[in-house]
Amino acid sequence: MQIDITTNEKNKKVVTQLTHRLPSETPENIIARIALAYSLQTGEKFSLEKYSLYDTNGKSYKQSTLLGDYGDFYIALICQHYEIRKTDENIKKYFKFHIDHGLEEMGKEILEGGDDIFEFLNEKIEDGLRDLDDKEFFGYVENKHQNVKKSYYSQLIKVEVGKDINDKPILLELNNKKIYNSCHIAVAGTTGSGKTQFALSLISQITKQSNFGVNYIYLDFKGLKNLDESMKRFFENTKTNFIDIPKTHFPINPLTFIDNVNKKYKESGIDRFVSIICDYSKSLGHKQRDTLRRAIKQAFEETKIGSYPTIKEINEIIQAENKPDSLTSIIDALSRHHIFSNDSNIPEDFLNKNHYLSLSGDLPDEIRFVSLFLVINYIHNTFMNMEDAPVKNDVQSLRYVVLIDEAHAVFGQKKYHGLLEKMLRQIRSKGVAIVLLSQGMTEFNQKDFDFSSLCEISFLLDIKEKNRKFMEIFLGFSPNSKESNKMMRSMEKIAKGQAISNIKEFGEGELFKVGQYYE
Repeated sequence: MQIDITTNEKNKKVVTQLTHRLPSETPENIIARIALAYSLQTGEKFSLEKYSLYDTNGKSYKQSTLLGDYGDFYIALICQHYEIRKTDENIKKYFKFHIDHGLEEMGKEILEGGDDIFEFLNEKIEDGLRDLDDKEFFGYVENKHQNVKKSYYSQLIKVEVGKDINDKPILLELNNKKIYNSCHIAVAGTTGSGKTQFALSLISQITKQSNFGVNYIYLDFKGLKNLDESMKRFFENTKTNFIDIPKTHFPINPLTFIDNVNKKYKESGIDRFVSIICDYSKSLGHKQRDTLRRAIKQAFEETKIGSYPTIKEINEIIQAENKPDSLTSIIDALSRHHIFSNDSNIPEDFLNKNHYLSLSGDLPDEIRFVSLFLVINYIHNTFMNMEDAPVKNDVQSLRYVVLIDEAHAVFGQKKYHGLLEKMLRQIRSKGVAIVLLSQGMTEFNQKDFDFSSLCEISFLLDIKEKNRKFMEIFLGFSPNSKESNKMMRSMEKIAKGQAISNIKEFGEGELFKVGQYYE
C-alpha cells in the first residue's frame, strides 16, 4: 500500500512557517514527521467517520519523501496505536489524521503561543523519556530523604468476624502467613447489608488488639453526612481524627512524598504528581500537563531547601501566568476548598494516628477523585520507601490498614486501576493491609485485572445480583465445586447481617452472622 499524504489547506502554511524556524535547508518533510510523532505521543485516537471532515488542499508528500527509509517503523507506530495489522487499508487515513493534528497543535504552541521550537522539541523528548520511566514496575518514586518512620506490631492478630449458628465466635487469624499470603480483604454487600458496621468492627478490633500499634485510614468517597452517636463513639474508642473535607483539611501536603534533595528523584516525584492531577481529572491535555509541571518546578525553586511548596503556592503561579481553563479551575478548587494542608514540612506523626477521611458529596466528582488519589499516592509512596515489615514465626508484622469505602466508584474507570493494582501487589510486604468495600462483586473483577485475586480474604454479604460465576471468582471457589454449591444454597437464604466467606477458619460458603460494631 502506497502512503501518499496531503495535509489540509490550513496546515500548508504551518508547514512552511515551522520549517523556517529550523536550520536553513531543512526539508519540509522533517516537520511532518515531527508532527506525526507528537500527535501519537499525545495519545489522541481518531474515528474514521470524521475523515471526510479533513480536506486535502494542503502540502503533499509521497511516501518515499515523507517516511524515507523509516517507513516500516512509522507504520508500526500506527499499527500499535490502533491495534491493527500493517495490511489494514485505513493506515493511510490514520497517517493523515495524525500529521494534520500534530501540525495544528504545533502551530498553536509555537506559532501562536510563541514557544521556541527547540525548547518545544526538547520538552517533548523529555516527556517521552519520562513516560518510559512511568512504566517501570516499581510503581512508586524513590525518596531517600523523607525519613518517615512507622513502627510495626509483630504479634498474631485474631479478629472476630462473626458468630456461627451456635453463637460461637469465628476468629480470623489476619496475619498468619501459614494461612494467608496477604492481609488484604474484599467485602461486597448492598446498601443496608451491614458491610460498613462490619468494617468498623474489624478496624476497632485491630487497633485495640495491637494496643494502637497498627493505625488506619478510612477513605470514605461518598462522605459521612450524619455524624451520629454510634460514629462518635467509634471515633472516641479508636482515637480517630475525623477529617470532614471541605470543612476540615487533610493534614498532609500531598507534595511531601517527593524527594526535595535528589534532583533525579525530585523530577520523578513531580511527574508522578502531575500524572495524578491530569490522569484522574477530566479534559486536561498535554499542554496543561506541561503548564502544571513548570509551575511545580518554579514553586520548588522558590521554596527554601528542605521544604515543600503547597497547593496554594502552585495555584498562585498558575493563576498569574495562565488564562482560565480546566487546569486553572481544578488547581484553584483544590486550593480554594483548602483540601490539603499548607504546611511546607513533612508531618512525622501522621501514620501513627488514626484518620477517617470523609469526602463530601457536595464537592465536584473531579475534585473528590483527584483528592482521593493524591492521598492514596502519598500513603503508597511513603510506605514503599520504608523497610519491609518482618515475618517472624510465620506472623506478618503489621503497621497500617487502608480502608477504601465505595470502592465500586474507584474501580469505575480503567485509568484508576494502575495505582490500586500496584498498591495491592507491593504494599503488603510493608505490613499494610488494604480493605476494599463495594456494593457488588463485578467492580472487583475488571476486564484488565481481577482485584479480588489480590484480596485473599473475602466476605460476601447480601447483594442484588447473585451471579454464580462472579461469586465463584470473588470468593476464589472452583466452578461447580462443593464450596460453590454450598455458596449457592447459602446465598438463596442470606439475610441482613449475614455473610459467607472463604476464610480457612470457618466452613467456606457457609452462612454466619457477621460482626457489627454497634453490637
